[in-house]
Amino acid sequence: MKKTSGISVKDIALIGMMTATIEAAKDALSILPNVELVTLLIILYTLFFGRRILFVIPIFVILQGMLHGFGLWWFMYLYVWPILAFLTYLFRRQTSLIFWSAFSGLFGLFFGAFCSLVYLVTSGPAAALAWWVAGIPFDVLHGVSNAILCLALFKPLHFTLRKLKNAWF
Repeated sequence: MKKTSGISVKDIALIGMMTATIEAAKDALSILPNVELVTLLIILYTLFFGRRILFVIPIFVILQGMLHGFGLWWFMYLYVWPILAFLTYLFRRQTSLIFWSAFSGLFGLFFGAFCSLVYLVTSGPAAALAWWVAGIPFDVLHGVSNAILCLALFKPLHFTLRKLKNAWF
């Protein structure tokens, strides 16, 4: 397949499908507080499709802003999801379901701490700490739900993505 600027037509199609899947999963679970599949999907997409996630994340973040408004929360998404992809890439050789479930759970648990950095910049340390502490119950729910979803869905999604990758690339 002919490549243009290092990105093939297959890459563009794949990036679109990954972005659409993340967006659909986010919206489908948006009724449940801090229960999401975005973390799991970014982990799996980073493991399987490497650098392509660097196109998916900004498109997803821009879509989120366009659909839900560009508030302070949006700035958090600009760095939180790339941090997840970067950390996933560092641990890409891990194959343990328990590792990825714990990793996903810890990311959810510390999500509020990562997000509080916006308040540190905009309102100072006291506001950042207050915002983070007030959200700890949600972070606990986020961490637990991430770990459970990863335990339940990592293997079947891993199997499906491996088949997709083998068929396409």
